Amino acid sequence: MDFIKVSSACPKTRVGDVDYNISNILDCINNANKNSSKFIVFPELCVTSYTCGDLFLQDYLLNKSLNGIHEILRATEDKDILIAVGAPLLIDSILYNCAFLLFKGDILGIVPKSYIPNYSEFYEKRWFTEGISIETYEINLPFQKNIPFGTNLIFSSNIANFGVEICEDLWVTIPPSSYLSLMGANIIGNLSASNELVSKMNYRKSLILNQSARGICSYIYSSAGVHESSTDLLFSGHLLISENGSLLKENERFQRENEVIYSYIDVFKLRAERMKNLSFRDASKFTGKKPYTINFKFKTTSIEKFDRFIDKHPFVPSSKKEREERCKEIFNIQSSALAKRFEHTGSKKAVIGISGGLDSTLALLVIVKTFELLHLDKKNIVAITMPGFGTTDRTYNNALTLCKELNCDLREINIVDAALQHFKDIGHDKDIHDVTYENVQARERTQILMDLANKEHGLLIGTGDLSELALGWCTYNGDHMSMYSVNPSIPKTLVRYLVKYVADKESNDTVSNTLIDILDTPVSPELLPKDSNGEITQKTEDIVGPYELHDFFLYHFIKHGSSKERIFFLATEAFKGNYSNAEIEKCLDKFMWRFFTQQFKRSALPDGPKVGSISLSPRGDFRMPSDAAPWK
Repeated sequence: MDFIKVSSACPKTRVGDVDYNISNILDCINNANKNSSKFIVFPELCVTSYTCGDLFLQDYLLNKSLNGIHEILRATEDKDILIAVGAPLLIDSILYNCAFLLFKGDILGIVPKSYIPNYSEFYEKRWFTEGISIETYEINLPFQKNIPFGTNLIFSSNIANFGVEICEDLWVTIPPSSYLSLMGANIIGNLSASNELVSKMNYRKSLILNQSARGICSYIYSSAGVHESSTDLLFSGHLLISENGSLLKENERFQRENEVIYSYIDVFKLRAERMKNLSFRDASKFTGKKPYTINFKFKTTSIEKFDRFIDKHPFVPSSKKEREERCKEIFNIQSSALAKRFEHTGSKKAVIGISGGLDSTLALLVIVKTFELLHLDKKNIVAITMPGFGTTDRTYNNALTLCKELNCDLREINIVDAALQHFKDIGHDKDIHDVTYENVQARERTQILMDLANKEHGLLIGTGDLSELALGWCTYNGDHMSMYSVNPSIPKTLVRYLVKYVADKESNDTVSNTLIDILDTPVSPELLPKDSNGEITQKTEDIVGPYELHDFFLYHFIKHGSSKERIFFLATEAFKGNYSNAEIEKCLDKFMWRFFTQQFKRSALPDGPKVGSISLSPRGDFRMPSDAAPWK
């Protein structure tokens, strides 16, 4: 599935004690290897320790450092893990601060630090020379010949491409990792020694997350720890693993023992994001740099004890605070977009069909907010409730209460007689409850709404959401059609939170209680007759499957172009304990069939705003032939 486990490590060190340091480095490598990690990043100059000062000018320390690298090589010949470890290296009387990339007993390449800080508390130019201008050439060491040396090295494996930079390189205007990313590296390691100052941690973290987003890469950061010299500075051993702007793992700083953190990286997702981001592709043409690629191969990249968190509800933020901020932002987007349409058309009235269900409720709330924004009288919101064969007292009464409390122009038009007449006109038996029976009602309602919008010189506002569009769960030229739609890029799982947000934050008690009851009502088009107790008989999720599964499938299918096999794997991990594999597979089969066969409905969508990262608009994000074969 193109996941790879990586790690960031901070070993205990003694300043200038290479033997001690190597022992702890090997301890971290062994732990990472036992945990199936394939890439481990260590701090800057950890073989010697970072704070050696003028000891870096001593031949003894430099020779001990090289011997330490050789010792790591001998000890890891049988380990299927790429190691990035920091050490000084003297080449032709010039000393470099380097990252050594080691794999199965060989040095794959050596990367010098591009930028050498020499300001504030840093005086590295006293010892080291910058490597920014070094194009790759080969060097010889006593125990290995022809080792690639340079700042443009890409280490290409059978699953991912790796690159490294060192500490200060991240803090400059254009970090070397930007070029490495554009040259193909999708996992970047940073070997660092960043001291602690008040609030520096937050800035450092923001740099790392932003760089991983800018490079559409994973960024693995490892900084020197508390056992460095504290003569003037204190280091904390800060470890972070990020991916495309998201923090996957972070340690608790100031630890005093060897520490290794782990995370699975989704290489497939990174490649998919880069493939879609044409600006990233275009930028790669202008780097002025050519990569030097070093190929190697992991023996195995199979997933063991997969423990990466897979969000069951990728459209919905997990924290309450973030959800509320997201909901407020979405309402602003929806209402501002609708306001523009009213200003452009000169319309003063909105027409909407109100069923007492979630989607029409959300659309009505957006219209109310828009009218407040434009200082329009809410009596110009013409809300039509149209009871039919399946309308229950619960949804009917909720619709009435909501519209009255919001001061709308509430009207009722019963469609039963019109539907019965239409059955007679087309020769359909009213007792045959098939798709014709259902769609006659949906189209009758849309006809009423369209004609009333003309009569009132208003705009008919559509209510359908993203999940329904993905599944084609709408009647073509029925509820599928409107003059402007406000929910087309909001999935069902998020619709609930938007309605809940209004209930909690922007409603009086009566409206709030009504919204809560709407949230508790089963999702249904109410097109089939109610039961003997007057309850809903047609429950959408009993027919098509749980919306939380469909939204999950949709997110990974559209966002990352995931295969059916990959979506199934992710879903079984995310919904473990909620649904059986058989239930997930059945629902996924239904999603794929409906998504492909119902594209013709999406090809004829009315206008509507994009509010999130996924839209199925044929004019915007998603263009698909209506007759593509469903994937199996």
